[in-house]
Amino acid sequence: MGLYKGIGSPMMGLTFINALVFGVQGNTLRYLGKDTPLNQFLAGAAAGSIQCVICCPMELAKTRLQLQGTGEYKSKSKTYKNSLDCLLKIYRKEGLRGINRGMVTTFLRETPSFGFYFLTYDYLSRYLSCEINDTFIIPKLLFAGGMSGIVSWLSTYPIDVIKSRLQADGIGGVNNYNGIMDCVRKSYKEEGWRVFSRGLTSTLLRAFPVNAATFATVTLFLMYMRGENEVNECEAGPAIQQPNSM
Repeated sequence: MGLYKGIGSPMMGLTFINALVFGVQGNTLRYLGKDTPLNQFLAGAAAGSIQCVICCPMELAKTRLQLQGTGEYKSKSKTYKNSLDCLLKIYRKEGLRGINRGMVTTFLRETPSFGFYFLTYDYLSRYLSCEINDTFIIPKLLFAGGMSGIVSWLSTYPIDVIKSRLQADGIGGVNNYNGIMDCVRKSYKEEGWRVFSRGLTSTLLRAFPVNAATFATVTLFLMYMRGENEVNECEAGPAIQQPNSM
């Protein structure tokens, strides 16, 4: 069960996050009018920035629960029972500011990250010619989705390291960082440049299957719901019926 510590928070939040991300991205792309690489990036960035409202508290609870009872935070009694209890206790103690700890770094991570996320998927799905009647459309979509996840994490991973440290700060009652730049300076001073890639390997190993499944499922579901002859160029997901439009 230790391998699944903190799973409640992602389980509660990811459904809403993915619905929000793909909904905002699709509607923003329609509003921008033309399905171009720049508009794909802008639509993805808009989606990434808006979902921070859910993502930041969710990751705060996950971080606190995963650290609970380990290392320097080890204690006989558990401070938090579950994700909801964690957020409620943080709110009672620190208010809305505590719930939104790490919001700025989350915004700085998610905005460009989701821009690259959708841009990469759109490019790869066109490059691989993911046509509706393609026999190999599912493995192609899985590959495009998985690589999109890897590119998005690589683009902003150092910011994620800082965000995680800020959200973990203060668990033992002592705050080690006074802000983003203070966290960057102290982390670099203590551990060097390698600190900004700590945990990258496990993150990328997770990113490929998760995003492969996410993008393939969304794309196939939208194809099924719209019907082969009703997919427009500026809909959410790749314009898979027009692989040469870029």
